[in-house]
Amino acid sequence: MFKRPYLKSVKKRVSEQRRTILVVMGPRQVGKTTMITQLTDEIDIPWIFESADAVFSGNSLWLNQIWETARLKLKTESAKEYLLVIDEIQKIENWSEIVKKLWDEDTRNKINIKVILLGSSRLLLKKGLTESLAGRFETIYMTHWSFNEMSEAFGWDENEFAWFGGYPGGVDLIKDEDRWKKYIQDAIIEASVSKDILMLTRVDKPALMKQLFEIGSSYSSQILSITKILGQLQDAGNTTTLTHYLTLLDTAGLLGFLSKYASNIVRKRSSIPKFQVHNNALLSAQQPEHLHDIISMPDRWGRIVESSIGTHLLNHALSENFSLYYWREGNDEVDYIMEKGNKLIAIEVKTSYATNKKGIVSFNTRFNPYKSLLIDNNNMPWHEFLRINPAELF
Repeated sequence: MFKRPYLKSVKKRVSEQRRTILVVMGPRQVGKTTMITQLTDEIDIPWIFESADAVFSGNSLWLNQIWETARLKLKTESAKEYLLVIDEIQKIENWSEIVKKLWDEDTRNKINIKVILLGSSRLLLKKGLTESLAGRFETIYMTHWSFNEMSEAFGWDENEFAWFGGYPGGVDLIKDEDRWKKYIQDAIIEASVSKDILMLTRVDKPALMKQLFEIGSSYSSQILSITKILGQLQDAGNTTTLTHYLTLLDTAGLLGFLSKYASNIVRKRSSIPKFQVHNNALLSAQQPEHLHDIISMPDRWGRIVESSIGTHLLNHALSENFSLYYWREGNDEVDYIMEKGNKLIAIEVKTSYATNKKGIVSFNTRFNPYKSLLIDNNNMPWHEFLRINPAELF
């Protein structure tokens, strides 16, 4: 079975002498539970795995009960340590306060229980961590599968990855694209919206949020103002509501957005967003064409390729802790701007034989970036860029 690199990092932390609360975040269907299965096969520590997926959100007693079970097993089995793994932790109301209380009790009583918390809602997990568990945890963000991983595990080429994205659960269905699209719609999009957003967060207009996702994902890697989107929606809304819904879609690992790069933070936040899906499957599953059709349409295929570059950068930005923007001033535009510390990297994607470099030249003159990179047929081909870790460019 293919093992993602996150397994090594999790195993290292669990195997250390010190107790730890490890929080593993990531979208649906990226292999969080599979990784835990691989982990428990490789470690000698006794363990318990429980999922809050079917637990009533207000049932905080459940969390106390499974923690107490781990304590009893540690004692009755005369173990030196015990590993407690809880999946979908964000579904338990006030989970962070309960974990803090139980963790601190074990610390005082010298009970050596190590904890791994899994969750698919980045927003709710981070809120609980910052409010209640400060100084007691480490986090790992599991991203969508990369081109390297899909290639190594399933033998995919760059065109398959650009179109079908990085969901391993749908690999066996790609020969029947209509069936694959239904899988993405039902098992990924609908499940993420209904279970990771609507069940956990107040959304007054669910239909409006779903329309926003459909429109925003169809414009992946393109700049489109929220005001213009309002004109395409059937349901009534306002820019504040749509911005909030877009944030929820982003934290669920569905549809993200990039702000315009500016030296002023306020200008960044107030800029027109550039939409970006987290996984290209979310874009192509809503297209009527199949891969063999769209690959022969240069303009349409160019958008698919550019979006795949965007997913690559966005996922690494989340896991490698750098910021990602776009830049545009008048007719000058640069597709992606990476920022880490005081270093900037400008990235322009050319999927045709166009050689206009005016945008990146203008950006270089104005901001003097650490590096500039042109992804095209003459410099770095797009499929080669998908094989590198963008953070290593810094």
